[in-house]
Amino acid sequence: MGNAHAHRKHRNSFPQNPTPPPSYKYASSPHLHMTHNQISSKMWPLPYSHVDHTLRALAAQAEGFGRLAIGGLHGPLYHVTTLADDGPGSLRYGCRRKEPLWIVFEVSGTIHLSSYLTVSSYKTIDGRGQRIKLTGKGLRLKECEHVIICNLELEGGRGPDVDGIQIKPNSKHIWIDRCSLRDFDDGLIDITRGSTDITISRCHFSQHDKTILIGSDPSHIDDRCMRVTIHHCFFDGTRQRHPRVRYAKVHLYNNYTRNWGIYAVCASVESQAADKEAAASGHIRSEGDVFVNGTQAGLMTENVGCTMFHPSQHYTTCTVAPPTDDLKQLLHQFTGWQCVARPPDQPLVA
Repeated sequence: MGNAHAHRKHRNSFPQNPTPPPSYKYASSPHLHMTHNQISSKMWPLPYSHVDHTLRALAAQAEGFGRLAIGGLHGPLYHVTTLADDGPGSLRYGCRRKEPLWIVFEVSGTIHLSSYLTVSSYKTIDGRGQRIKLTGKGLRLKECEHVIICNLELEGGRGPDVDGIQIKPNSKHIWIDRCSLRDFDDGLIDITRGSTDITISRCHFSQHDKTILIGSDPSHIDDRCMRVTIHHCFFDGTRQRHPRVRYAKVHLYNNYTRNWGIYAVCASVESQAADKEAAASGHIRSEGDVFVNGTQAGLMTENVGCTMFHPSQHYTTCTVAPPTDDLKQLLHQFTGWQCVARPPDQPLVA
């Protein structure tokens, strides 16, 4: 992610005496009460763990570029009561409705999608309180805004160009949180065609080849507008694209990548250099990353002749923790789908 802050922590292990986090404007969050399982008090806290106290506290709590996503904050609850692919009470039926909705589940199990499930604007798909697995096809976020997808499993998507979550074109203010994604025929998450202001957090990616693509191909120069944050994610045995980036600005921090096959992060075609008119390779700025077991950073050291983007130009706070073994254990345990109760839905305070 050229000119990006690719805080690609970490490969397979962490030093016991790490250097402190960067001293720029970013401040560590205070220790927050974890609402599931007991965590050693010495561990660094995960971000926004307080949001599980009430249902809609999740809205607009993302860090990074997707921080403004409110989902269905101002809409009524929609209750998924069936695992059927369509019809009243189904997930697809709620996602196609045009009004804001906060979608919750009254059932657990597998929903087999016969076609892409298109999610319309101002929707929260909130899997807390149940265990929902989507299979067959994936989710499609097309020309929509303000979508939150939380605590789902997506697995076993089949067919050409079938991604777990496909975000294109021109979608914005998206937050993908605490989802487990594995084993699709194409990508796990694709973000292309001018989609921007997106955060992917605390997700678990496994058993896959092409993991995350940001920017479709060199001909789509409109992708220069794209901005994505990826943090506190666990890439577990995925082969490549953690992510692969064309044109976009991407900020990565506190991610753990192990047992990858080809490469971890790849920056190409002006990634992070949105002000350049001529074609150029992407560049990665690495701060505080830990490379172990013979891993090489592979970073360009010469003067690249372009303005380097810094995330503090766009948001002033985020939770960057040092690369400790405690952080690694947190990412093992608290990424992907989580067994958490559905919080109570309390009235919104004006």
